[in-house]
Amino acid sequence: MSETPTMEKHSFQTEVKQLLHLMVHSLYSNKEIFLRELISNAADAVDKLRFQSLDNSELIAEDPDFKIRITTDEQAGTLTISDNGIGMSKDELIANLGTIAKSGTADFLSKLSGDQKKDANLIGQFGVGFYSGFIVADKMTVVSKAAGSNESFSWSSQGEGEFEIEPSDKAGRGTDIILHLKDSEKEFLNDWRLRSIIGKYSDHISVPVQMLKPAEPAAEGEDPKPSTEFEAVNKATALWTRSKSDISEDEYKEFYKHISHDFTEPMSWAHNKVEGTQEYTSLLYIPKNAPFDLWNRERSRGVKLYVQRVFIMDDAEQFLPVYLRFVRGVLDSNDLPLNVSREILQDSSVTQSLKNACVKRILSLLEKTAKKDPEAYQHFWEQFGNVLKEGLGEDFSNQQTLAGLMRFSSTHTDSAKQDVSLDDYVSRMNDGQDKIYYITADSFETAKNSPHLEVFRKKGIEVLLLADRIDEWAISHLSDYQEKKLVSVTQGDLDLGELENQEEKEQREQLEKDSASLIERFKAVLGDKVKDVKVTHRLTDSPACVVSSEGEMSAQMARLMAAAGQSAPEIKPVFELNPEHQLVQHAAEQSDAVFEDWAMFLFEQALLAESGSLNDPGTFTKRLNKLLLAK
Repeated sequence: MSETPTMEKHSFQTEVKQLLHLMVHSLYSNKEIFLRELISNAADAVDKLRFQSLDNSELIAEDPDFKIRITTDEQAGTLTISDNGIGMSKDELIANLGTIAKSGTADFLSKLSGDQKKDANLIGQFGVGFYSGFIVADKMTVVSKAAGSNESFSWSSQGEGEFEIEPSDKAGRGTDIILHLKDSEKEFLNDWRLRSIIGKYSDHISVPVQMLKPAEPAAEGEDPKPSTEFEAVNKATALWTRSKSDISEDEYKEFYKHISHDFTEPMSWAHNKVEGTQEYTSLLYIPKNAPFDLWNRERSRGVKLYVQRVFIMDDAEQFLPVYLRFVRGVLDSNDLPLNVSREILQDSSVTQSLKNACVKRILSLLEKTAKKDPEAYQHFWEQFGNVLKEGLGEDFSNQQTLAGLMRFSSTHTDSAKQDVSLDDYVSRMNDGQDKIYYITADSFETAKNSPHLEVFRKKGIEVLLLADRIDEWAISHLSDYQEKKLVSVTQGDLDLGELENQEEKEQREQLEKDSASLIERFKAVLGDKVKDVKVTHRLTDSPACVVSSEGEMSAQMARLMAAAGQSAPEIKPVFELNPEHQLVQHAAEQSDAVFEDWAMFLFEQALLAESGSLNDPGTFTKRLNKLLLAK
């Protein structure tokens, strides 16, 4: 193509260059998916114009029949995907095809390892889209005319460093994507091959995907006449409007890939048509793998919204809470107005009703998966568990259902694997036990080895081990499950109730009386560093520990708030002593001056065991060295 004064050259965004290289080299074994992606994009362009035409019918007056056409030119070696949808202006061509607008792109690229198989899965989670065309083409040309515009432009690139933009003379609205196929990819000029790919991946597209009818057999002695008539090669019926019995598993899976641009298959889905006071159809999917930007709560989320089969918007977030941001799907309502906007959805009672129904449908689907296929649910939990935990503090109406879906590590196995449900825990509770015990910590090892667990291990009482950053916040919103109170083993006075016999209670009371003077000595040394000093009933092997008062913010929560840059109230711990421990007894025998060092050492040692750090580790080290050298 010769350069003219009207031609402009632009450089790709850096991330586009990286992604193009990785895509071409990682997706070679799944190259046919380029056609699925380009047809999906064309269908989206048609949906967007269909919606805009509700307010401005002039946009489609000259060509009211929406369609996608696939044509080939064997001599030129080109494959063209054309649509008469919304089209793109010059600025939109540059923005949409020269950059990747997804947030977190750099973070996504940093996770790519160079292992083609693993990278293919990651790229699939990111979404391959338009750039997948370069898997089979060494050059792509895009000619587009925005609906309602008199101008059209051509975009072209060889998928390396640059792309070119220049005016074109396209007649009708929409977009033509012309792939100049590599010599090794000419199989995609074959009519039968294209039809089979469309049938496999795009049968569910609600827009007719057309190809030229096969040529009529020529009469003897005559040359065959090329066909000029187009026919639809897909069902062209919105998949969610069809009866469930008429839809195959493969069709459901391909439709998921179409709406999510996910390369992998979904874990499960729920397809429901509701009639009565409200009429709507929902098709909701739970992905198998988490997207790379799952933890960005501001990322686009939600379902595709249709009203009476007419596409209204992508990512209608009003129908899903933030903690279900990984769910994909379609919602088609007969009870919303066709000109519905995001602002109207925000305050609509119909929206709230549909949202409640969708949430219950998804949670029910997760419950069924957990019961019928624990292995699949375990994989789901490893991918999305920490996001689901957000619901404990954000969705109180479904809190008990969500609690039943939680999975934890526990002292039952001492394994870091989170595979213990609250139902599992309750089923194993000791006779007389009426509480669910848990501990939160910065790491699994810290939780598992905490001195607070000593009496629980001695008595064979299971304790949940919570070590994810969100756990402290999430569990603080869950007060009980199945009428069993959830209790932190690091907060408040320990009351084991019926798990402690009368003899043990009497021994505890006697120990408190015998240790009264020792407790006073510790109080005198520690002063306002602590809220109180008590005899412990948690410890069997350790000399001391620190705990938070009942109802007070835990030290773990305070640390999390500080790490997030938020101010937290000053928390003075309760210091609990084990008077029967040799170190405590040794300290009690010392003179006041030496005892002061022992008291501070035991206190700081307990703080270190609980939080993993000290405000003044230097002084602690000097004091420890001094005590070690004392005779």
